[in-house]
Amino acid sequence: MPRDRGIRPPDRHLNGRAAGFAALAGPWQSRSMTSFSGLGGSLVGMPLDVCQLPMVGGHPVLDLVNTLERGGSSPHDFLSDSSALLRWSAKVGVISDAEADQVGRAWHDEPAAAQAGLAAVRDIREGLHLVMLAAIVDADGGTAGDPVAAGAALVALHQHWSGAAARARFVLDSSRVRLAYGTVPAMLVPDRIAEAAFDVMLTADLTRVRRCPVLEGGCGWLFLDQSRNGSRRWCRMADCGNAVKARRLTERRRAARPPRS
Repeated sequence: MPRDRGIRPPDRHLNGRAAGFAALAGPWQSRSMTSFSGLGGSLVGMPLDVCQLPMVGGHPVLDLVNTLERGGSSPHDFLSDSSALLRWSAKVGVISDAEADQVGRAWHDEPAAAQAGLAAVRDIREGLHLVMLAAIVDADGGTAGDPVAAGAALVALHQHWSGAAARARFVLDSSRVRLAYGTVPAMLVPDRIAEAAFDVMLTADLTRVRRCPVLEGGCGWLFLDQSRNGSRRWCRMADCGNAVKARRLTERRRAARPPRS
């Protein structure tokens, strides 16, 4: 993916072309109806739109994984339809505003292509989730995911990338040749996301992938730990970190109260 699409600045834990992208049981914090620090608190109790989700993953495809809320009694998909996918893709820089217009027109003229694109992105998202979980090492030395499921997911992800690569073209750009993904408007979004997934899996430091700790009251979102000493624990301290600290403080105060006579 070219570096001029408005994607967040590179960080030192992504290398190669991926630098151009950058980026259970127990208590669990829902994201579907909540309030995030910095949004003024006006969203308390209201369903969040996908474009209101904080970008905490450190890479667009990790933010993609986080668009499906997997905790609680039933999942909540922030990519509820092709319109949500199109708006999210433009927000994170997978496509430009002009490209979003092209895709919107193509999907309007061919609704089946819009549904196919949405299904492909959801499939990539699930595959990435399985692969990233298998890359996370728990405190006891085991992995957070299932290596067998991750292996099957890699096969499916390779198929998505192969299709995207087959539609890619070599183009001359500022006196250099590059491989441009997303040359077919109806498939532009899934092709760009397949390219991003391919690059992050091959070039990012996956030992830096973390999951906001569900068992400690976090939300389970994935992110690349970009801290110098690799000590980041929460998706955002302003959200899950502070919420857990406040709950623990309340529990300590309750435990310290003298028993009622």
